[in-house]
Amino acid sequence: MATPLPVPTRGRARALLFGAGVLFGLAAMLARLASSGGLMTGGRVTLVRFVVGVVAVLAVFVARPGTFRPVRHSLLISRGLFGGLAALLYFISLSLIPAGEATLLNNTFPIWAVLLSFFLLGERPTVHLGVALVIASAGVFLVLGGGKLSFTLGRGELFGIASAVLGGFAVTSIRALRATDNAPTIFFAMAVGGVLVSLPFAFGPFASGSWPTDLLPWVAAGSCGVVAFLAQLLMTEAYGTLSVPEAALWQQLTPIASFGWALTLGERLGGITLLGVLLGIAGVVYGAVLGHESRPDASPVLREAAAGLPTEEP
Repeated sequence: MATPLPVPTRGRARALLFGAGVLFGLAAMLARLASSGGLMTGGRVTLVRFVVGVVAVLAVFVARPGTFRPVRHSLLISRGLFGGLAALLYFISLSLIPAGEATLLNNTFPIWAVLLSFFLLGERPTVHLGVALVIASAGVFLVLGGGKLSFTLGRGELFGIASAVLGGFAVTSIRALRATDNAPTIFFAMAVGGVLVSLPFAFGPFASGSWPTDLLPWVAAGSCGVVAFLAQLLMTEAYGTLSVPEAALWQQLTPIASFGWALTLGERLGGITLLGVLLGIAGVVYGAVLGHESRPDASPVLREAAAGLPTEEP
């Protein structure tokens, strides 16, 4: 039998989520680049992203035999379904409404995740963690809209809200799965689910227009798939240690990172936005220092069950 790697320590898990936030922010920028000006529809960007993800994770399985180890099949199916739908609806929302508004609506998923983890997993956020999440969320609002976002309730907004709710279910599934299934196996479920739910929007009855002939949207969408694959592995590995509420707090770094990457496309950093960045970072730091209960990084049972890549072939 392979000797399983222990789940990450709390400090390493936070570092993994920080890296995931930076990469998810880059993936969002690449998705916007692929779909900007109608170059590629949201459904097609989603399909390309997940096809790349399937190829990448299959390469991991081939390189490290024994890595694919599904245990809780029903939860893996729910992870694939909810995660794939959440990503699809987010990308469709990005193609219909301004990026800042779509990202802000999608980024309410930590709130849904905290509520769901309370009822489904019994994870109670501490007062400090709740305060930190409010501070970080306020920072995200300022970053994405300069405090000037106004909302209507059209198709784009509804897609953004739905993506957040489904995202909350998806990350709650990850937390439950990490007691038995490793990160690449969980990602494989999501990637397959993403391919299946996006096919009708890329080729089927919900598809519109034709596939682009220019190279730019293909490169951007393919790069989005590679970056999102790496980000998903980091995030999923971290959920083996951190509760959903604390992980949700760290994931508020994603829209901040997204805006940071957008600076490379010529967007400008105003005073309100800078204040939002500082608030977001302050919320994350506050929650990291005071927002968790004192307890061991992980129980011996969880350390053995939540194995990552095997250290040797079986």
